Amino acid sequence: MAFDYKKEYKEFYMPKNKPSIVTVPRMNYIAVRGQGNPNCEDGEYKQSIGLLYGIAYTIKMSKKTDYQIDGYFDYVVPPLEGFWRQEGINGIDYSRKDDFRWISLIRLPDFVTKADFNWAVNEASRKKKTDFSKVQWFTYDEGLCVQCMHIGSYDDEPATVELMDSYARENGYVTDISDTRYHHEIYLSDARKVTTEKLKTVIRHLIRKADD
Repeated sequence: MAFDYKKEYKEFYMPKNKPSIVTVPRMNYIAVRGQGNPNCEDGEYKQSIGLLYGIAYTIKMSKKTDYQIDGYFDYVVPPLEGFWRQEGINGIDYSRKDDFRWISLIRLPDFVTKADFNWAVNEASRKKKTDFSKVQWFTYDEGLCVQCMHIGSYDDEPATVELMDSYARENGYVTDISDTRYHHEIYLSDARKVTTEKLKTVIRHLIRKADD
């Protein structure tokens, strides 16, 4: 049976719909950076998703090619994630979607090296006749965070974020969002197939001790 990160690491991908504190280890991702409203049809954000999955599945299906990755095991491609920020704001203003600066990303299995990633970019570019040069290798050591499962519309996230902020304060922490410490979302639902009120999104914010 294929290894499923969501099932094996439930503390990172399947939190309850009430805030909790978690320490997230260093992880490697494939990533595409961009800016603008993610809801724009044929916009930069939606194009980035196609690029990410092109590389993700090239790596997953490498087992059927002459390129054999050392330590490879069969796995389910982890869910799409997003890091979000806006210039001059500590947090997110959901009314200013055009101002979003984002990093779309998908976690890589630990056995994937930078050389394997480079092979996948070249292989996907060759096979699909598409420019995958925007896809980057990205390493992030998130550390101590508050997180919560948000169920429903993305536009309703501020209520969940407020719960997270309150929970952090009650436990002696404050949210620590900056240009390099992001508002983090993990998308567990396919918005094309699930009704808005049933969308499941993990929201995660870095935190620090209130007196630091």
